[in-house]
Amino acid sequence: MNAHRSSGRDPDPEISGGAGRVAAVEIIAPGPYATVQDLGRRGFAHLGVPRSGAADVPSLRLANRLVGNAEDAAAIELTFGGAALGFTRGAWVALAGAPVRTSAGGMWAPFWAPSGTVLSFGVPYEGLRTYVAIRGGVWVPPVLGSMSTDSLSGLGPAPLTAGTVLALGEPMSGLHADLAPQRPISAGPTVEVVRGPRDDWFTDDGFATMCAGAYRVSQDSNRVGARLTGTALRRARTGELPSEGMVSGAIQVPPDGQPIVFLADHPPTGGYPVIGVVTVADLPKVAQLRPGDQLRFRPARSS
Repeated sequence: MNAHRSSGRDPDPEISGGAGRVAAVEIIAPGPYATVQDLGRRGFAHLGVPRSGAADVPSLRLANRLVGNAEDAAAIELTFGGAALGFTRGAWVALAGAPVRTSAGGMWAPFWAPSGTVLSFGVPYEGLRTYVAIRGGVWVPPVLGSMSTDSLSGLGPAPLTAGTVLALGEPMSGLHADLAPQRPISAGPTVEVVRGPRDDWFTDDGFATMCAGAYRVSQDSNRVGARLTGTALRRARTGELPSEGMVSGAIQVPPDGQPIVFLADHPPTGGYPVIGVVTVADLPKVAQLRPGDQLRFRPARSS
């Protein structure tokens, strides 16, 4: 591959701390934002350690299954495409999440990338985050049991940059699927919300107001949360709320009344009242929204 020949490096260097693993993928261009993600750091919230992990968990799991990995294997999460990956060793690859046009292979199906392949990505034609799973799983030194990059706390590997080389783990099993077509990603989904735990901090019609109109995703959104703009939610109480535990999907409302839906890199605690929580099943829809996309809420069937 030209990137390696021109650099003068060993085309198959050993990864430091990787127990003999060797480089298999080089980041030629990361696009707007690219990270390594698995299912996150589970079980440490009581110590103030956020979970992090893939923003769109079902897409990560699917991409891994397509190449025969365990569902919790680490993969590359691309934000708004635009990346280029160079393969120094041949590997099976699968893409899931936001659909993009690529220089080789396609979405939702395993394909072979021979040694020397440069896999480049366009801009997604819907959605925001694309998952690149490689057979064997991406390997970086784990931190607290996870290889995920946490953009808020700084735990885990740094965001991927040009020249970063990644190793792969050992394959777990064979390939078992040829194609797993997915439904289109909506740019204006309606998601279910469970009330509370602090809906009593808002006016009696606060929850109904939130569910009555549409909100737009702000440019200030990221892996921490989707900031929304729309009808402001009015408080019935003034003063400060003591900091308390937060979960993914929590809809926190700061003093300006504009909701924020917490995503994968949210803090473990927060001091603004939470009017409701997006259900686990619908949270990936929020994670795939771009700035400017529209979002509506509706009460969960059980609430």
